Amino acid sequence: IEIYSLHVDCKVTSRFSHTVITSKIVNRANESREATFEVELPKTAFITNFSMSVDGKVYPGIIKEKASAQKEYDTAVSRGQSAGLIKITGRKLEQFHVSVSIAAASKVTFVLMYEELLKRQLGKFELLIKVRPKQLVKHFQIDVHIFEPQGIRFLETDSTFMTNELTEALTEVQNETKAHILFKPTVDQQKINPELDETLLNGDFVVRYDVKRGATAGDIQIVNGYFVHYFAPHEMPVFPKNVIFVIDRSGSMAGRKIEQTREALLKILQDLRPEDHFNFITFNSKVVEWKSSLLQATAENVASAAGFVQTLSASGGTDINRAVLTAVSVLDKAERLPERSVSMIILLTDGQPTSGESNVEVIQENIQKAVNGKYALFCLGFGFDVSYKFLEKMALSNGGIARRIYENADAALQLQGFYQEVATPILMKIEMQYPENAVEGLTKNNFKLFFEGSEIIVSGKISNELDLLPVEIRAQSHASDLTLKEEANVKEKEQVFQNQSYIFGNFIERLWAYLTIQQLLEKSISAQEEDQKTLEAQALELSLQYSFVTPLTSMVVTKPAGQQQAELANKPTEAG
Repeated sequence: IEIYSLHVDCKVTSRFSHTVITSKIVNRANESREATFEVELPKTAFITNFSMSVDGKVYPGIIKEKASAQKEYDTAVSRGQSAGLIKITGRKLEQFHVSVSIAAASKVTFVLMYEELLKRQLGKFELLIKVRPKQLVKHFQIDVHIFEPQGIRFLETDSTFMTNELTEALTEVQNETKAHILFKPTVDQQKINPELDETLLNGDFVVRYDVKRGATAGDIQIVNGYFVHYFAPHEMPVFPKNVIFVIDRSGSMAGRKIEQTREALLKILQDLRPEDHFNFITFNSKVVEWKSSLLQATAENVASAAGFVQTLSASGGTDINRAVLTAVSVLDKAERLPERSVSMIILLTDGQPTSGESNVEVIQENIQKAVNGKYALFCLGFGFDVSYKFLEKMALSNGGIARRIYENADAALQLQGFYQEVATPILMKIEMQYPENAVEGLTKNNFKLFFEGSEIIVSGKISNELDLLPVEIRAQSHASDLTLKEEANVKEKEQVFQNQSYIFGNFIERLWAYLTIQQLLEKSISAQEEDQKTLEAQALELSLQYSFVTPLTSMVVTKPAGQQQAELANKPTEAG
C-alpha cells in the first residue's frame, strides 16, 4: 500500500483556520489490501467534511444527530465491528482513523476537512499540524496561507523533526497582512538516511504568529452581515493577585506526580509579583493551611514558601470539599489586601473525593455557595483518575476554567504554563456593548477577567440597514474604570475581504457558528438540567446547519459494498 500523494492545505483568515488533508493511496500488491487514513487534528477543531473515493466512486461522510445515528448503527456495533473512528491521542490532539479494503492496483483518495478558531495564548496564535505518514511519500506538501487584515506582527515556523536537509524544503513568504508557508520535501529529503526507506517526518509542524494591534477598542471585521470583534489590550498595569494554591497530597500523588508538582510550584513562586499575596493549602484526608492568612510575595516569604514546597509528600485520602472551602474562608477573612486586586483559587488534584464529603453534587453546591461569584476557581486535574466532569463543572460555575494535566515528562511545564496564562490579569468586569436593535445572535459579551496575552472575541449578526456599527467597551483596569468607543463602517469593513481570492466567503458566519456552539456546550456543563437540554438543542441545530462534528453530532462513514457498511465518527470530549 503506497501513499503517493499527501497534501495538507490550511488557510487561516483572521484567526479562523480551514484545513483540508488529501491522501492518495494505491495498492501495488496483486491482491486486495487495507488502505488506512490516519490523521491527528487539534481537539479544539470541528471536522466539517470527509469523503473517500475508491476507483472514482465517492463515499461521503454524512453528519447526523448523534443519538439517531447511534441507534441506526447500533446493529453494526453489536456485531462488534466498530470502535468509533476518533479518539483522543494526547494533550492537544485527537486522531481520526478510517480504513477501507481496495482491490489490486486500485486507488483511493481520502479527503478530510476541519475548522477551528485559533485561540491566543501567551501572546500568540498556534496552528498545529501533526505529520506522520509512516512511509516515504512521493508528493508530500504542506501549504499554510495566512491572511490577517490587522497585519502580521511576527511569524515563526517550528517543527519537532526538522533537519538541515529538510529546512531547504521550507519556504516562507510574507508581506504586511499575508503569509504563505510551503513545506515540500523530496523523497530523498524525507529519508532518515540514504540507504533506508525510513521517513524523518514524524512529529509536529507548528506555525505561531501574532497580529498588530493599533485601535484601543479592538478590531472589527465584517463579512456578509456577520461581524467579529477582537479585543486584546496590552501594556496595561497588572492587577495584584491574591492566590491560594490548593494542593492534593493524597496517596495517589506519591512519586513522580508530587515531584513534578514541587518542581512546578518552585518555578511559579519565582513568577509571583512582589505586590501579589499568596498561601498554600495542602490536603489528603486532613486539610493543612501553610499559614493562617495570605502573605505578601516578598523575597523572604517566597523563600520560606519554597522551603515548605520542598517538604511536600503524599499519602492518605482526598477531602476536596474541605480543602476548597478552607481556601474560600482564608480569602473571606483576608485583611489589608490591595483594594483593586484579583482573588483566585487554583486547585490541583489527581483523584476523586474519597474523604469527608464525597458526593460531587453536594461539593459543587457547597463551593458555589461559598465562592458566591467573589473569586475565580481554577481546577487542574492531574492524570486520568480524576472526575474531569466534576472539576470542569466546578471551575465553570465559579468563573474559572478546568484543564487536564497529562502525566508526561512535561507535566511540570504544563502546570507552569497554565499558571502563566492566569498570572497577569489586566482587566476585570469587561462588557462589550453593541446596539441591541441592530445586532442579533450575539456570542458571550461580558467577561470576568482578561489576562495579558489572551484575546476576547465577540461575534454576531448585524441587521441589513446598518451603515455604522458602534461599539462600547466598559471595564475596570488597575488604574481606573475604562470606557472605550469605536465605530465600524460596515461597507468599508466588508471591502477588506472582497479581493481576497482564496478566502472562503462566509468565513465570519462559520466563525460565529463555531464560537456559538463552543459557548453553548460550555454553558450547558454548569447549567441546570432543563436549561441543559435547551442549550444542547441549540448547539445541535447549529452543528447540523453548519455541518460540524461536535459532541452532539456524528459523522456516518459509508464504504463500498461487501465491507462493513457504516462506521461512526464521534467527537470525544476531555470529560469522556
